[in-house]
Amino acid sequence: MAGACMKIAIIGAGNVGSALARALARAGHAITLGVRDSAAVTALSAETGAQVLAPAEAALAAEVVVLSLPWGAAEGVARSLGQLGGRIVIDCMNPLVRTDGRLALDRGHTTSGAETLAGWLTGARLVKTLNQVGAEVMERNDRMAHRPAMFMAGDDAGAKATVSGLLADLGFEPFDAGDLVQARILEPMALVWINQALVRGKGRNWAFAALPNP
Repeated sequence: MAGACMKIAIIGAGNVGSALARALARAGHAITLGVRDSAAVTALSAETGAQVLAPAEAALAAEVVVLSLPWGAAEGVARSLGQLGGRIVIDCMNPLVRTDGRLALDRGHTTSGAETLAGWLTGARLVKTLNQVGAEVMERNDRMAHRPAMFMAGDDAGAKATVSGLLADLGFEPFDAGDLVQARILEPMALVWINQALVRGKGRNWAFAALPNP
């Protein structure tokens, strides 16, 4: 593990939340699963040693809160978490909608899902990241030929430094894209990955990498 053990709450235990719970627990972090239906995560809790609490309780007990929810549920859950002022919140969601049978972003260019989320979580130290690849790569990437890149955006330098350490624990090479407004360029990267993985037939087990040209 690259850094000290941290108390991390993962809000949502779908594919992404479950993958991150396994990977972060394997890296030595203390995981709490914030879910409404504890029976649904019994196996995941046993596998990872994670505590299971209601979302608001999990968030308030954590040093870092990871939001891994379907975009349609994000506002209601985010607003239910209470006061998270000063806490680091990782937004790994994308504002996806289906338009004419295709996945698309429901906002962009002049705002982003992350900036919208910041309005719902006033005072949180929000970092946008872990939205650019699929759950399989988040859970395990140590057999890849190159270390996968993971970009992040946020307004708080200290929060980004902490998240950078967590990204390294997950096997990624962290890159700082700048302030939270740069989520406007990171969220479309998810559509590039989706296009190649699900539409163009590349499959889900790949990631972006930054390769130097000596």
